[in-house]
Amino acid sequence: MSSSLLLSNIHIVTKTEIIENGFVGLRDGKIDYISTSPPTGNYEKVYISRENFYLLPGMIDIHIHGGYGADMMDATPEAMNTLADHLPAEGTTSFLATTITQNHQEIEQALKNVAQWRPYNEKQAGSQAQCLGIHLEGPFISKDKAGAQPAQWITQANLPLFEKWLSASDQLIRIVTFAPEEDTDFAFLSLLKEKNIIPSIGHTNAPHDMIELAAKHGARHVTHLYNAMSSFQHREPNVAGAALTNEKLLTELITDGIHSHPLSVKLAYLAKGSERLIMITDSMRAKGLGEGTYEFGGQTVTVSGEKALLADGTLAGSILQMKDGVKRMRQITQCGWTEIAQMTSTNAATQLGIDHQLGSIEVGKLADLVIWDESGELMMTICHGQIVYEKKEATH
Repeated sequence: MSSSLLLSNIHIVTKTEIIENGFVGLRDGKIDYISTSPPTGNYEKVYISRENFYLLPGMIDIHIHGGYGADMMDATPEAMNTLADHLPAEGTTSFLATTITQNHQEIEQALKNVAQWRPYNEKQAGSQAQCLGIHLEGPFISKDKAGAQPAQWITQANLPLFEKWLSASDQLIRIVTFAPEEDTDFAFLSLLKEKNIIPSIGHTNAPHDMIELAAKHGARHVTHLYNAMSSFQHREPNVAGAALTNEKLLTELITDGIHSHPLSVKLAYLAKGSERLIMITDSMRAKGLGEGTYEFGGQTVTVSGEKALLADGTLAGSILQMKDGVKRMRQITQCGWTEIAQMTSTNAATQLGIDHQLGSIEVGKLADLVIWDESGELMMTICHGQIVYEKKEATH
């Protein structure tokens, strides 16, 4: 494998500008050169870009349950490898493995599995997407807004149980989705803050004033906007209204055009701006496998067309690939590549506190990158300086 690679004549999407026909040098897994002029040093491999190819930071999916036949809750290293191996083909270079509400033993086993598997994943840095940690979605949520989360395992915020899980995960829990009304004294929220874990408001039926109060106490994230939350009413804005207007809350958005109407996606973009939105897939094991019957959280899910549904018609995660979410977002909002970089990478890295390593194209940062053509087709994915995925038409 090459330990150095030069990307030449490519449009580089940085935080502040788009450098046209630029040069980016990658060495030993990091970015070591960015300029409008070619470098004087030698690189083992040179990739000459076609006209109108755009280089963006690799995408970070902070809310993904599974895909390609695997689910994080399978609690096996094979499942995690399947996911990490397939994600670069959709432009995702790192992710948070996301749980679903289940019995306590199954959640604990899934957390332990990620902790045990992660050292292997770190060794595969140049060949698969990197797991940055865990997003604990449930069980500390509202039964009124369970969505596809199995209601029988939903429970009130339980501090000793969470401490046990945090230990089982080897401190890898980065985000916790919780319902503020199930944590009335905000003791759980305070614990998350103390542990430097992102408290995310989701699967909640709270009114807007409770959300505003939770934000004052340190909640700073919202799980899959519009879905499994009290919806906007003009006299009671509820969770959706608070999420759209509170600047302290970074907000996840599934941009498949199914979980939210395109007009609702556009509304979120207009209200929050690209600086406060994080695009996610919330995908489950059926992603990449086509129509059929699958399992999610111990429940039967039927995939038909682009929808994954429980027997009662409830949406059960998505089968969205990040690259398709980008295409849909660009169609709906007419946003540019700078905004896409923010919503798919920069904001997630900043929220996770790892923006010194990931999230933007800067010298010294990890060489996790994606190349798009101007129409929004993913052409290449680079993980830690190595080409992991290349669209066949893009060969040179």
